[in-house]
Amino acid sequence: MPSGPSASEPITPDPPREEPRPLLTQSWLDLAFLHWAADPADVAPLLPRGTFPDVIGGVTYVGLVAFRMHRIGWLGLPGMPYVGTFPETNVRLYSVDGRGQRGVVFRSLDAARLIPVAVGRAAFRLPYVWSRMTVDRDGDLLTYTSRRRGPGPPGAFSRIGLRIGERVREPSELEHFVTARWGLHTSILGRPVYLPNSHPRWPLYRAELTECAENLVAAAGLPSPAAAPVSVLYSPGVAVRFGRPLPAR
Repeated sequence: MPSGPSASEPITPDPPREEPRPLLTQSWLDLAFLHWAADPADVAPLLPRGTFPDVIGGVTYVGLVAFRMHRIGWLGLPGMPYVGTFPETNVRLYSVDGRGQRGVVFRSLDAARLIPVAVGRAAFRLPYVWSRMTVDRDGDLLTYTSRRRGPGPPGAFSRIGLRIGERVREPSELEHFVTARWGLHTSILGRPVYLPNSHPRWPLYRAELTECAENLVAAAGLPSPAAAPVSVLYSPGVAVRFGRPLPAR
């Protein structure tokens, strides 16, 4: 497996940079963070050229993250209430590039609105897929469901139930590692790029996983989880600003 950069930027709970003139604005609401440990050797072939698995304690992580996208807006324009608002569930990996910029790599992004799926695939080369999705809440219990329509073979699904617990006052090193990610890595026209973001510090809560049935992780080219996730968190959400793409190497 290729080695990563000699020095990576530190993991910080607050963004290392602001985005005063954002390319995109949006809010991520009612997030469920599920994470499993993974072998970096399994992850490395799935990352864009110029990026490497980001590791902590000798391992990397696979994330299954379900939430409500709220009001995507472009170039400072007001966010769109219908087209820009929908449930989403993504499978993500943790990456670092030759400049030491830490980020995430999306292996799949299931979304319930067709237009954002088409724009995400065309403009950012992100693996968006159109899915039937719901997010339901009953007190402190949330249920997220997803069943894939396309493109690609239909039928990949997830059903996640969690109960919100107590506030995380001092997140652990791992909890910062899997949530405080200030950009994403992708390839546009064959060139690796880094799309930075900024948002307030995550408000995080412990969560009890009451249900988890899914095959999205396997559909993303990763080994199916053989055990319960090692980390389950909930967040009510944050408002996010994405900047212009930067070189990744």
